[in-house]
Amino acid sequence: MTEPSTPPASQSIDSDDDEISLLDLLIVLAKHKMLIFGLPFAVALVAVGYSLTLPNIFTASTKILPPQGQSSGASAMLAQLGGLAGLASGAIKSPNDLYVGMLKSRTVADNLIQRFDLMKLYEAKYPSQVRLGLAGVTNIVSGKDGIITIEVDDKDPKRAADLANAYVDELFKLTKVLAVTEASQRRLFFERQFEQARNNLAKAEADARQALEKGGLVQVEGQGRAIVETTARLRGQITVKEVQIGAMRAFATERNPDLQLAQKELESLKHELARTEGPSVGKSVNAKATSESGIDNLGLLRNVKYHETIYELLAKQFELAKIDEAKDSAVVQVMDNAIEPDRKSKPKRSVIVLLSTLAALFIGVLWAFVREGIARAKVDPVQATRLLDLKRHLAWK
Repeated sequence: MTEPSTPPASQSIDSDDDEISLLDLLIVLAKHKMLIFGLPFAVALVAVGYSLTLPNIFTASTKILPPQGQSSGASAMLAQLGGLAGLASGAIKSPNDLYVGMLKSRTVADNLIQRFDLMKLYEAKYPSQVRLGLAGVTNIVSGKDGIITIEVDDKDPKRAADLANAYVDELFKLTKVLAVTEASQRRLFFERQFEQARNNLAKAEADARQALEKGGLVQVEGQGRAIVETTARLRGQITVKEVQIGAMRAFATERNPDLQLAQKELESLKHELARTEGPSVGKSVNAKATSESGIDNLGLLRNVKYHETIYELLAKQFELAKIDEAKDSAVVQVMDNAIEPDRKSKPKRSVIVLLSTLAALFIGVLWAFVREGIARAKVDPVQATRLLDLKRHLAWK
């Protein structure tokens, strides 16, 4: 019988050499203990010295609560959508995003730069540099609870609190200027129409006054004057009603009851105007104002009465829009005013030293194993050849 063959001793030894035991790892660490412990110690000393040179930073924070919920106009629109109301309401973003965007706007930043003379404080040549610096020390976030938090970092605790509170002040100013809600947008729309109507009325009155000084208006007979005034008043009411309907279409659908009522009133005014301007009436007026000056006077009188009617009606609409804006005003409530922080928030020196030491320890351990691997590769002829090949490929020349 033949005895089973046993593996050569050299093969057994090679397999043992290929295995890395825990003892081998500990030997390598013990061999390079000066590197492993010395490097973190030196880095820790440097980190301590560096952290002590960093200035203390104080963080002041203020919390505000913007208007919650949708305005009455938006609610009315959603109510008319029926089953699609859920989808429409889901598409509407949180109003907090609007106010966060306003707080981060360039207008607010420029006002703060001018108010606190930040160009001189940051020693910057261009406002854009100061805006970037201000954005870097400011953190504005909207929480899930609907509260907006404004945090400002500064070396001076008082200035940090003043800057945080100034953000809220600038937001108040911006909401007064911008038409944020639907009610304020309607107010702004009627305000512009009202200003235009006032200018048109002033021009028409100036033309009529000039004709009156020449004595022309007295030639218009009483009945013709009354008909012209009635016609002009109806035309003015129709114009204002059309303006009102145009404003309502911006936030209301065709099924809106207020819009439907306004459209019916417009049709009624047009029918009344057509009846007033009938053929018989037109002949009666023309017969009483046959002269060229009388016809001109009728035109001037009609123009004044027309613009006067528009002016009066738009003034009422403007006042109603201001009342609606006051009812639906965007009131930003301050929950917590920023106060001077009594403790620094940055730098966290202990964290800096700890992280630097751990990073140096990791690098030291890694470098110890790299050095050990290179030393063993130089002893092994095969590995030495491969190491030289690696150095040749890494060389730039």
